Amino acid sequence: MVAPAAVAIQDDLIGREDFDAIRALMHRIAGIKLSDSKRDLVSGRLRRRLGVLGLENFSQYRLLVDSPAGDDERLQMINALTTNLTSFFREAHHFVALAELLDRMLATAEQRRLRIWSAACSSGEEPYSIAMVVHGALQKAGAMKRGWDARILATDIDSNMVDLAAAGSYQAERADAIPPQFERLVRRRLDGLVEMKQALRDLIAFKRLNLQDKWPMQGRFDVIFCRNVVIYFDKPTQRQLFDRLADLLQPDGWLFIGHSESLLGVSDRFESQGRTIYRKIR
Repeated sequence: MVAPAAVAIQDDLIGREDFDAIRALMHRIAGIKLSDSKRDLVSGRLRRRLGVLGLENFSQYRLLVDSPAGDDERLQMINALTTNLTSFFREAHHFVALAELLDRMLATAEQRRLRIWSAACSSGEEPYSIAMVVHGALQKAGAMKRGWDARILATDIDSNMVDLAAAGSYQAERADAIPPQFERLVRRRLDGLVEMKQALRDLIAFKRLNLQDKWPMQGRFDVIFCRNVVIYFDKPTQRQLFDRLADLLQPDGWLFIGHSESLLGVSDRFESQGRTIYRKIR
């Protein structure tokens, strides 16, 4: 494919009409609400797309993403305008609670099936952290020998992040937060990269998924991590999302949300189990 010829982009700041149209489109297709304060951010990130496409101004870009021929670029726009901030074992108390929950499940559950969903996996540190805890709990309980079927679904709206996550390779400093007991599950390479070992990869399936779209999953989950997602949604979108999450959880299933998020006034289908940890009650 031949790259488009370089053109002079006419404006540094996206115009009000174009900005309003872009943020309305983002809300409609991704549920993300962009405030007026994000105008500079939108301008900077979309200017790169204008350069790639050889477009002269934001109006041309708006017409493209709002057209029937704009499917591919709408995906690129979502990738450009979503925020991806994550780390291994971020909000460490969640993983302590997960380990305790798994210990109880493995000791008492009659079923030998475990399903966990990382609903906004970003570049993969969250699902790999979950996989380390799951792997450790299964080994501790001897459950691997007893034929437990454990799977983690990891999804994100950003296709670039899903590709990075599936690759499972990180700069060494990003892996510094991995607890010592899980070091055996990663491989530290001489070139400064840290790779996730096959034992973790085998537990996880990575897929692109827009939480606003229809969900293809059929079975219910025992645990869902949906952290630092609804801070970008308005209240009606939050209510709808938490209702859908509750519907997809097993009775008494657990939901983990982000440190700045709350279900207060948004959903009455969960009961608090600690800081940003909830159990489904109906």
